[in-house]
Amino acid sequence: MEHGKWEIRIKSHYFAALFLIALLTAALFLIGQNDEVFLGTQKEDEKIAKNVDRKTGLSSNDSVFRCNLFSGRWVFDDVPYPLYEEKKCSFMMNEFACEKYGRKEFKYRNWRWQPHQCHLPRFNGSAFMEKIRGKRVVFVGDSLNKNQWISMLCMIESSLRKSSPNVVVQTNNLFVFQANEYNATIEFYWSPLLVESNCDNPDSHYVKDRVLRIKSIEKHARHWTDADILIFDSFMWWHKPTMTILWGPFGSSDAIYKRVEMKLRLYEMALNTWSDWLEININRTKTKLFFMSLSPHHSHGESLNDGNCYNVTEPIMKEDYWGIATDVDMMYIAESTIRKLEERGLKVEYLNITHLSDYRKDAHSSIYREFFNLSDEQLSDPKSYSDCVHWCLPGVPDVWNQIFYSYIINSS
Repeated sequence: MEHGKWEIRIKSHYFAALFLIALLTAALFLIGQNDEVFLGTQKEDEKIAKNVDRKTGLSSNDSVFRCNLFSGRWVFDDVPYPLYEEKKCSFMMNEFACEKYGRKEFKYRNWRWQPHQCHLPRFNGSAFMEKIRGKRVVFVGDSLNKNQWISMLCMIESSLRKSSPNVVVQTNNLFVFQANEYNATIEFYWSPLLVESNCDNPDSHYVKDRVLRIKSIEKHARHWTDADILIFDSFMWWHKPTMTILWGPFGSSDAIYKRVEMKLRLYEMALNTWSDWLEININRTKTKLFFMSLSPHHSHGESLNDGNCYNVTEPIMKEDYWGIATDVDMMYIAESTIRKLEERGLKVEYLNITHLSDYRKDAHSSIYREFFNLSDEQLSDPKSYSDCVHWCLPGVPDVWNQIFYSYIINSS
């Protein structure tokens, strides 16, 4: 009997021990799993954080690519580049036709952008036109967006039928090229501040005092409501230290004018007007939205003592170069506005071409473009009137369009 009791006690202690061991093992396993999940998430966050650069803005976990197209270097490549010839582009404009206006050195055409982790897809005009078949593509903004629009037209021209009329039709602020065989249009709409202003005349907009209706955008926006692809930009025209806000319509005796020096606050208010309009009016299942980051100008270099772009014939090769004229605060406002839009359910692809373009001090129109009414004093000092804002074509805007093309080709 006593022996039986001991046997029962031993067996119960044995099972209890087994149960405790199993319980401890399970607990350790769960803790390990939780640690693994936590550490895995932490490692992933660290990995993503390392891939985010304040100058390129996107990580390798971008929505379209497993590679940051905006982080890379310029490589000289005179075999496949340029993608077209200035003289053969029917759409070329005198602001960007550097060869026509006397530039004799053409190395600026042969630099290829090479991302660090992948290759930028070579532009295929036929593939692009097939992708936009039956669609309306509209570039909206200032003359730098016009620079990019003309670049795009030059890039696709060889993919059109020889019999196609290469004609742009202008109706007020809207410039339309229609590719009949693809039933597609590639358009440009002049709206340098996005909101309504006294700079809205596409042919005559150089005014001393910029006046804007900071809450009014419908006058412009109604022209792009039904677009399938919209590419916006708006930076350069905000560089004035002071502007005037108008409450009420232009020409009204009851209108109120107020001179304002807060450039960044005005820019933020205008982008809020723009983003509010998009949120309410854009067809989210139809329209793809893009916003081009700031196109850097080279009135200076890394410091105020550095010269402008006049007579510069080589890209800046200093790694991680950042020009003094590149306005990081404005870029932050644009990025923040786009982030808030995404939080509200509207996706805008932010193409951060600023840093890659900042290396290309050699590629501006400089003195090699059409100018009007230059004084004798200016003519005696070409550096004084060099255009260090716009870009020669072929040139840097072609790369912007290659990146834009990559997004379009890889989209559903």
